[in-house]
Amino acid sequence: MSRGTWSTPGSTPSRWYRTASPAEIPANILLAEQFAERFDGFSIGSNDLTQLTLGVDRDSDLLAHLFDERDPAVTRSIEALMATAHAAGRTVGLCGQRPSNDPDFTRYLVDAGIDSVSVVPDSFAAVKQHVAAAEGGAG
Repeated sequence: MSRGTWSTPGSTPSRWYRTASPAEIPANILLAEQFAERFDGFSIGSNDLTQLTLGVDRDSDLLAHLFDERDPAVTRSIEALMATAHAAGRTVGLCGQRPSNDPDFTRYLVDAGIDSVSVVPDSFAAVKQHVAAAEGGAG
């Protein structure tokens, strides 16, 4: 739901709700400046962003080995979105399995300036430790 439905574009975000634009297709990242006028933040679906950026079906036995969120095309997209969003005072979160399984990817996200990471409950403790380590804290 866009902020425009509830408020005037450019107005102060509501304290009662927050809206996020999906950032799963490259077009939303390329047009992030315009989306930032209507939304409070962005939510990167890393699996879909990777699949659509690389043109690789992660469920294909023939192509799955090419599916990688660390591919430069994907990481540059994530970094570009964060730069644009943060310049507009908007947040960026990421949901996807990779931070749950890969402490190095979690460190990359923290170093790049991610505002939040959504994970499944059974991986929460591990990801919390990965984020704390990346931020230089205990855990």
